[in-house]
Amino acid sequence: MPELPEVEILRRSLLPHVEGRKVESLETRRKDLRFPLPKDLAKRLGGACITGIDRKGKYLLFRTDRDDILLTHLGMSGTMQMLRPGANIEPPHSHVFFVFEDGARLVYADPRRFGFMDLFPSEHIDKNPYLSKLGRDPLRDGIDADFLQSQFQGSRRPIKNALMDQRLIAGLGNIYCCEALFRSGISPRRLSCDVAGKRSKPSDRVVRLLDAIGATLQDALDAGGSSIRDYLDAEGASGYFQHAFQVYDRLGDSCPRRGCNGVIRRIVQSNRSSFYCPRCQR
Repeated sequence: MPELPEVEILRRSLLPHVEGRKVESLETRRKDLRFPLPKDLAKRLGGACITGIDRKGKYLLFRTDRDDILLTHLGMSGTMQMLRPGANIEPPHSHVFFVFEDGARLVYADPRRFGFMDLFPSEHIDKNPYLSKLGRDPLRDGIDADFLQSQFQGSRRPIKNALMDQRLIAGLGNIYCCEALFRSGISPRRLSCDVAGKRSKPSDRVVRLLDAIGATLQDALDAGGSSIRDYLDAEGASGYFQHAFQVYDRLGDSCPRRGCNGVIRRIVQSNRSSFYCPRCQR
């Protein structure tokens, strides 16, 4: 599933192509993705101008001059790509087409159809069921050590599970949680309350984890995200951060940390694979 870096890179790559442009028409080739498409989608977006694109966690928010917001989630395998005017080759499993005045098209494709779209007035953004329960976005809202300390104290959840909770931090997913925990030297098994300790002041582990989250996300952004299966940006380009994974999907490899003789292991937490080095992650 595309995580925060991939969705942010997609947002940035879409902006020059669609911001300030009128959607001449919207075409759909099916009535549903993961959920049914909004019934008035084509009517409300046809003729509208896209005034900007925001992001919250793993969601893209297209704003229009009609004060509507189109919320899009890519699910497991969704992509959004620009096709030049006259292009006759479409991505496989293309389902939704935003057609612009010059004939260029923005195409939503999704082989597994786990993605979805919602359309609502911008004044209802705080009440939207997909957005209202999201936690802080590390890039958009910022997170600091005091915030993490307050969230972890008293919690007996494994730290990996806490980081994956979108009600706590919006946008972090399995890949970047595994990588950030490795960078910080913290085991995914360790309880959140142990990471925080008993003092109100942020613990050393919390500070290391905060730094690791920021560095991991920035490195992923710099590398264009991770293209493991389907992820592409708006121009069809792949990311390269998957080549820099230190633990994710490295089962059986030697630990890359200098001086550590450990071997990367895999465990399952909340039905998700956690990759880590049991020797240097404590």
